[in-house]
Amino acid sequence: MGRAGLNRKTALATLTLTLAAEAPDLDVLGRFRGPAFGFAHHRGFTHSFLGIVLMAALVVAFVYLIWRLRGRKLKDTNLSPRWGLLFLFACLAGLSHILLDFTNNYGVRPFWPFSEKWYSWDIVFIFEPIMFTCLLLGLIAPSLFALIDKEIGARQRGPRGRLAATLALVAVVLLWTVRDYEHRRAVNALQARTYNGADPARASAYPDLTNPFRWYGVVETSDFFVLAPVNSLGPEVDPEGKLQLRYKPEETPFTLAAKRCYLGRVYLDWAQYPITQTEILSGREQGYIVDFQDLRFVQLPSFLSRLRGGHDNASKALGAGVRLDHNLNVVGDVYGSGDARVTVPEP
Repeated sequence: MGRAGLNRKTALATLTLTLAAEAPDLDVLGRFRGPAFGFAHHRGFTHSFLGIVLMAALVVAFVYLIWRLRGRKLKDTNLSPRWGLLFLFACLAGLSHILLDFTNNYGVRPFWPFSEKWYSWDIVFIFEPIMFTCLLLGLIAPSLFALIDKEIGARQRGPRGRLAATLALVAVVLLWTVRDYEHRRAVNALQARTYNGADPARASAYPDLTNPFRWYGVVETSDFFVLAPVNSLGPEVDPEGKLQLRYKPEETPFTLAAKRCYLGRVYLDWAQYPITQTEILSGREQGYIVDFQDLRFVQLPSFLSRLRGGHDNASKALGAGVRLDHNLNVVGDVYGSGDARVTVPEP
């Protein structure tokens, strides 16, 4: 955004935009109070419309402090800082962060603290390679042309990169347009059929990392969930014959106790298709573990699961559990699986 023209409006625009665009992710500091607390506040206040205004003010104040400490030195002496405009740019950069997070399948809570409702567009993966490539080329292409100009003795006039940056932003919008169209086709295909004689109550499609026309479908019926890959070019549901049924588990005293605890409430507030599984512990570790999983992430590739949790079970990606003693009292929160599983006391 800076190179597309905002860096020609005021000094320190690029610095302000960059810091303000990254500032919402300061919510990672919440992890120091424990994984459950960090999870509860991830994409919370700093990713809300109200929080963006506060973060923008802090960023502009920080930039002003740096500017004063450097003796008010500027790279372009013909362009002075316009602090009101920089604040607006900081708000714009923060809103771009919310927009980017909204497009993927994790979601945001833009109306926090007035509403805890999550919103997600579900059209791109959490890390979108095509979009990243477009933006990266928009940044490095001007530098390559600058080297060519230097070799032939051409003179530089003003900041470089406006055309490349603008084209990169246009490419992102075009990508979103195509992915939104394909996403709608995938969802409509999931809703247009029955599953074991049952009509879908709701259906969602989530993007694949590498194939823009492959989607991971999740369908809910009255008695079970369906996991089905979708080819949106067809569109065709379950083209590879990998449809899976997950029957809804019955509520038990174990699941009810787990859902009432802090992690359970936070997880169910965020998850779109939550499902539980109860494990009975024996021996010296008597008690129960109630695992929570959001079905929209069950079909993630296994290497992504390892990146998140350090284990091989793909179905555990973005999952968590609650450990209970034999009296159904909460012992702690459980993360990981197998030998890598750890129990963390509740905050």
